[in-house]
Amino acid sequence: MNWLRKIQLTAILLLVTLTLALAGRATNPDAVLGVWKNGEGTGMVQIYKKGDKYFGRIVWLKVPNNPDGTPRTDVNNPDESKRKVPLKGLENMRGFSYSGDNKWESGSIYDPKNGSDYSCEMTLVDENTLEVRGFIGVSLFGRTDVWKRQISKKK
Repeated sequence: MNWLRKIQLTAILLLVTLTLALAGRATNPDAVLGVWKNGEGTGMVQIYKKGDKYFGRIVWLKVPNNPDGTPRTDVNNPDESKRKVPLKGLENMRGFSYSGDNKWESGSIYDPKNGSDYSCEMTLVDENTLEVRGFIGVSLFGRTDVWKRQISKKK
């Protein structure tokens, strides 16, 4: 085999390898859709899509009611007018954009335990594991919770 033929063959193999590697990294932006249980097991959030952004709402609570039997509400919300809003159905994740490589960024997450909003990003580790990182300022100063898929969105 002459040297030109060897170079052509090497270039073709390199191109095929690169294409396969990139194809393996390509992901579905909607792969995050579905119902996820938080790391503590105290709640489930349904992640859904509006336009090209991703949002989440609380769809299940381990303790859905107060001791008197009434539904739990957002009692820690800093806005007094929202303290009677039921936690079940509350949109607590907003405005995520898919950034590639199984990451959704530039969103925010609301923690009803303390009534605080945090910047947030999500990373799909595998089909059934989602790392949700809430932070103030930069991602370095935050906390990651590992969520497990309960129900996926079927297409």
